[in-house]
Amino acid sequence: MRLSILLVLLFFAQIGCAQKKSATYTDLYKAYEQYREPSIKDRRFKHADITRILDQLPPAFKVQKLGESIEGRSINSVTIGRGPVKVLLWSQMHGDEPTATMALMDIFRFLSADDDYNRFREMLLDRLTLVFVPMLNPDGAERFIRRNALGIDLNRDALRLQTPEGQILKDIRDQLDADWGFNLHDQNRYYSAGSNPSTASVSFLAPAYNYKKDINQKRGDAMKLIVGMNRILQEYIPNHIGRYNDDFEPRAFGDNIQKWGTRTILIESGGLKDDPEKQYLRKLHFVILLSSFDAIAKGWFNSYSTKEYFNIPFNRGGRFMDLILREVELERNGNWYTVDIGMRNREIDIQQAKDFYRRSAISDIGDLSVYHAYQDVRMKGYRVYEGKTAERAYSSWNALAKVDPIDLLKQGVTHLEVEGNVPLAQADELPFVFLKPGESSGFSIQLGQNPAMILQKGSRIEAVVVNGRFFDLQKDQEKIRKSWNTLFH
Repeated sequence: MRLSILLVLLFFAQIGCAQKKSATYTDLYKAYEQYREPSIKDRRFKHADITRILDQLPPAFKVQKLGESIEGRSINSVTIGRGPVKVLLWSQMHGDEPTATMALMDIFRFLSADDDYNRFREMLLDRLTLVFVPMLNPDGAERFIRRNALGIDLNRDALRLQTPEGQILKDIRDQLDADWGFNLHDQNRYYSAGSNPSTASVSFLAPAYNYKKDINQKRGDAMKLIVGMNRILQEYIPNHIGRYNDDFEPRAFGDNIQKWGTRTILIESGGLKDDPEKQYLRKLHFVILLSSFDAIAKGWFNSYSTKEYFNIPFNRGGRFMDLILREVELERNGNWYTVDIGMRNREIDIQQAKDFYRRSAISDIGDLSVYHAYQDVRMKGYRVYEGKTAERAYSSWNALAKVDPIDLLKQGVTHLEVEGNVPLAQADELPFVFLKPGESSGFSIQLGQNPAMILQKGSRIEAVVVNGRFFDLQKDQEKIRKSWNTLFH
């Protein structure tokens, strides 16, 4: 009896040990921070930041220079594994789409580690050969723009192969004869997941390989794997997953790589509220990519149906704005009209710096009931006015340090005249427009303009909108004062 009990306990102890050394998606999610590449903290890293990481990879990784970009920056592959199933991943084909590149750096750290997940790693590397091409478009990444140094969209160069970057991707796909391909991108933050009031934070596509959109076994396999990734993501960002229209694009790499016989999956990282630098989406990419490797290695993607793929809602472009003021009263020619006002932001690079500032503009006025927004504010009963410029000008930034920003805002002041250069990236967080003495604000509440607006109920100013951001003068006092003090102290 004692021997039987001992054997049973030993059996369950072995199961527990095996479970510790495997890695479910929940394990990977919980353990992520210990593998996060610490040198990459935001989206605007450069080619040198990536090559520095690649140079430090341990010998188990084979780093190979595949060629050079138009401007002579190296394009590299990173290979690890000895398995018969070949998986190719390429990121940053568009230079301003960096989320997956960040996740690949984290995956390199995971695969380099020596810990309780060794059994999982060994299984992956015994069954798969993983080949990564991080930052396919380093010239675009240097400028944080979509296209390469020739002005060509690399994702429309699969037929002519006019660019060295396109030739490199085609060559490595052919040499590897990849079984699976992951085409890793970002999309803009204004897509919604179907008709949901939710951003399409991650979107998928198993691209078509012909105009008929036929589904052969390999494309079907890609659809099934997407179903598995969608199920995982629904645990963390429910209703934020979209699916691209699969109309065949004969010049696109994803469509052609599918056509050339590689099971191809497009993953696009979109917008997610309170994640402007996409660090949470980076974490989720880490989880779904490693989980996909597991699914490919063990074949469990076959347990899913392609029918479920078609239940993922379509991406709907342009359905989101950064800010919508709902049912606010706007004056024209002495009359007041109830309208919605929607605004969108754009990022403007600061030259010679890995930084940027945001500038907003009114995108639409009227009935915006079919749109959603990151900041969606009901303003029924409020009137909107253009903000005022302070009566006095300030001789220096130090002179502003003693000013109470809330007092100014409650007076309707949104414009401050001050001598000196504006620290654009830092001032971006503040509900003020900084002007040179005598400079006109130059913006009114019109389409395409970027006005500073005060929102008034009766005689009381209760909120302001500056540079497309809404500030409640009661609820946001602490946030405003903190940003103010950070700028001047």
